[in-house]
Amino acid sequence: MSRLIVISNRVSAPTADQPTAQGGLAVALTAALREAEGIWFGWSGATGETGELKFETFAGVTSATIDLPEQDVEEYYDGYANRTLWPLFHYRLGLTEFERDFQGGYERVNRLFAEVISPHVEPDDLVWVHDYHMIPLGWLLRQQGLRNRLGFFLHIPWPPTRLLTALPEHRRLVEALFAYDVVGFQTTEWLETFHDYVVREMGGSIGPDDLITVGGRTIHAIACPIGIDAKEFIASATSDDATRTHDRMMDSVGGRRLIVGVDRLDYSKGIEERFNGYQRFLETRPDAHANVSMLQVAPPSRATVQSYMDIRASLDALSGRINGAHAEIDWVPLRYVNRGLPRSVLAGVYRAAKIGLVTPLRDGMNLVAKEFVAAQDPEDPGVLILSRFAGAAAQLDQALLINPYSPDEMADAIERALTMPLDERIARWRPMFENVRDEDVIWWRQRFTDRLAAVAPQEALA
Repeated sequence: MSRLIVISNRVSAPTADQPTAQGGLAVALTAALREAEGIWFGWSGATGETGELKFETFAGVTSATIDLPEQDVEEYYDGYANRTLWPLFHYRLGLTEFERDFQGGYERVNRLFAEVISPHVEPDDLVWVHDYHMIPLGWLLRQQGLRNRLGFFLHIPWPPTRLLTALPEHRRLVEALFAYDVVGFQTTEWLETFHDYVVREMGGSIGPDDLITVGGRTIHAIACPIGIDAKEFIASATSDDATRTHDRMMDSVGGRRLIVGVDRLDYSKGIEERFNGYQRFLETRPDAHANVSMLQVAPPSRATVQSYMDIRASLDALSGRINGAHAEIDWVPLRYVNRGLPRSVLAGVYRAAKIGLVTPLRDGMNLVAKEFVAAQDPEDPGVLILSRFAGAAAQLDQALLINPYSPDEMADAIERALTMPLDERIARWRPMFENVRDEDVIWWRQRFTDRLAAVAPQEALA
């Protein structure tokens, strides 16, 4: 059996310091690494002089991490990954920063990973690279002489051709993907936008069986939507922690209907637009004030990037204005929490909520939507209001799909969800639950790795 080699920016494999894998993706990859006796490579998250890889084996899973110099973190991670590629791939050209030093740091770190990882890859290993931080890595591994089967999965959207061409040396970035054997996208939409770029900008051709050819190189490009660890999350929704949280939430809202949003603090998540939509609901339905309460959980991220500082300040001010304008002495319309919550606690929050408000402006998938569905009471499920611009909308099409830029459309959806009859709520929830349960993170991982194992590997690059 071939080993599985996973490479990502950060490593989420269990360690002695953190014995539990964090999140569904980590659970799926950890299980696969344990079965295949593989290794998970990535950045340690620490700054310092680059040294040798630090290997650790815990609970049958081996991880290998390396420190990065502060300049590399600034240019590769804070710079090109999070100030250039992230906003551009999320359709936010106005927030995208084009700095040559950022691109240099990005390529330098990817080259470092290729050099330090390649000696540890055995000829029969399957190598699976993850996300926008590592797009050039397959090309650089080929230059190191690797002939292994190489796969790449993009967890975020692929932007339209007209946006991507704003990126300096955009073709060079895309050409690097043709060093892989299988390239995966979250949805058919992102796959089709990739097709469009390849045909328009590279003169490539789209063949049968997911084949794409440019020049002398052919890859398999597939849509492969990621799921959650459904079995675990469904069970956690009725755990003791979740039940206590559910009861606490129900007591705290005092008979009102709970609306919940859970997002990392990021401009792509549409939290400001969500607050505006909720404010429009409160302004236009004053009689509904006695019936609703909203909780927004938004743990901060990328705190050193200016655009993230700006959104936090904006949301702090907006939440204050909403509460100042609409609160009563015994009721606060919006509770805004800037810290993360344990998964079992979140499951209880979701189960208590009558509405899950998941309204990103653009999202590769959005697993919060799937977690909300998984946590619901089958006898009395809540309603999912979902942005049509989230990748999850392709699978969870029984949600109330909305345009997150429209406050009126969001307000109308909230009203509809609050008044939706039980039989309609169940009829909408059940097929979404079946999809979340059946196409979970294990299904996603097996679908991709089975496809990768079936292809003939490409030759190393000269």
